[in-house]
Order: sequence, then structure tokens, then C-alpha cells
Amino acid sequence: MAGLGVEGDSHAGVTVQHLSRVRQNPDQPNLRQVHLIHAELLDELAGQGFTVRPGDLGENVLTRGLELLVLPRGTRLHIGADAVVEITGLRNPCGQIDNFQPGLLKAVLDEDEDGKLIRKAGIMGVVLVGGTVSSGDEIRVELPPPPHRPLERV
Repeated sequence: MAGLGVEGDSHAGVTVQHLSRVRQNPDQPNLRQVHLIHAELLDELAGQGFTVRPGDLGENVLTRGLELLVLPRGTRLHIGADAVVEITGLRNPCGQIDNFQPGLLKAVLDEDEDGKLIRKAGIMGVVLVGGTVSSGDEIRVELPPPPHRPLERV
């Protein structure tokens, strides 16, 4: 749903819905309307002994073959015939993820060679154009004009 998110999702809304962010400022815009995860992460987690199925991490859209984490802010994803989601940033996983499976939080975080934190738990976006999204829909990537800004946590 344009400007809101995924119909029926607890994070849908114009303003922030995530409880910790509501406590900080309930009037801030909701930059986390749609959560996308790459299926390759589920494969990686399975290789580490975790059992994580589609939807278990709260994602609204599961992709394969699309390097979500390297897309710049402002990238538009055209999903299916009509829907358009603009990427706002990286999902910042919290400790609640360990309630699902102990050790999972550590598994979705990593460090680069400089010790900088790498968040692998997907990306977040806002719905610019609503539409029906179905399993198997094509996703077309529209990069923003340069200079490209890397994703940061939202």
C-alpha cells in the first residue's frame, strides 16, 4: 500500500511502528515499511546449523540472485506489475532475533577486515506505488542517479 507498507503487517504505517523507535519519537517517518531478505542468507544460516524458513525473520519479500546489501539508498525495486519500493537502509537486527533461535543474532552480523559491523539481515524500504505482489514476481532494479550513497541502518 503506497505510503504505508504491506497490508496486515505490524510495521505498516506512515510513522514509525517499531516499538523502540516509537519510544524515541512516535512522529518520525516510517522508513521500515517493507523488509526484504536475500534467500542466500537463509542458505548461509542453514550451513551454520540454523533452521530458518521464508518469513521466519519477519521479511515481507524474499529474493534470490539480487545482491540487496550492496544496493545504494534510493534504489527503486519494481516488484511485479505495479509495486515500487524505495530502499531506505539496512535492517538493524535486535536481540529479539535470539528468542527465535539462540545465536541467530550473531549469525546475521559480521565484521569486515577493518572491524566494521556488517548487517546481513536484509534491507528496508518504503512503498512508493502500491500493488499486488506474488511469489515468483520479477524484480527490476532502478538505481538512483549518482553519486550513490551506501546503505546505513534504519
